[in-house]
Amino acid sequence: MKLGTKFVTALGLTISTLLLGGIIAVPANAAPQSRTITVSATGSVKVTPDAVRINATVTKVATSNALALSEVGTFAAAVRKALLANGIFSKDIKTQSLTVYPEYNYTQDKGSVLIGYRGSQSFEIVVRNASNAGTVVDAIVAAGSDNLQLNGMTPFVIDSTKALTSAQNVAVKNAKAKAASYAKLLGVKLGKVNYLIENSSPTYSGPLIAMDKGSGSTVVDLGQQEVTVSITVSWNLL
Repeated sequence: MKLGTKFVTALGLTISTLLLGGIIAVPANAAPQSRTITVSATGSVKVTPDAVRINATVTKVATSNALALSEVGTFAAAVRKALLANGIFSKDIKTQSLTVYPEYNYTQDKGSVLIGYRGSQSFEIVVRNASNAGTVVDAIVAAGSDNLQLNGMTPFVIDSTKALTSAQNVAVKNAKAKAASYAKLLGVKLGKVNYLIENSSPTYSGPLIAMDKGSGSTVVDLGQQEVTVSITVSWNLL
């Protein structure tokens, strides 16, 4: 059966009118679109470091590789003895590198001239009693004499678990407060948490070392270490 032109036109107008009027069939079981609010926040806490990491190198120039290595071994042994005598455990003394190589001096008239063979042994030392760090520094400098190089010192927290948990708690509280403030402004209420993302690894920052000019002894200024956590949290809205 062939439909007339007038009937087809009328049917097309009816469908167009329904679509323009927003009358679109929606399945009865379709889930309503959820509304959310998402905020970012940080949490920071300050803690006093309880340990210090020392990096030091024993180095010596001699007339041969073997002699340079031997003399470095002698001074390294003296440094170890000083460390043990000042309460440092063997497990907290770690050799980072051991090298020996020819050393040259360069001048314009003579070019490169061999001046000897340099042996070096570098250590990483953990002082678990931070208040004893200055004493340890003075002891190893005395033991190594002019053959010891102090490469750096870093105060740190041995177990930062509690500080990290505290920073996380502060971050969550800050996120809640920010989200509640926005919800109040918008005239809505917060529902359940949709998700929480830790945006980056926790960051730690802290200070370093000074010399006590009054007594001549080394004093390590521990200062405070700041532990910071950054998060993003999303809530469903009621």
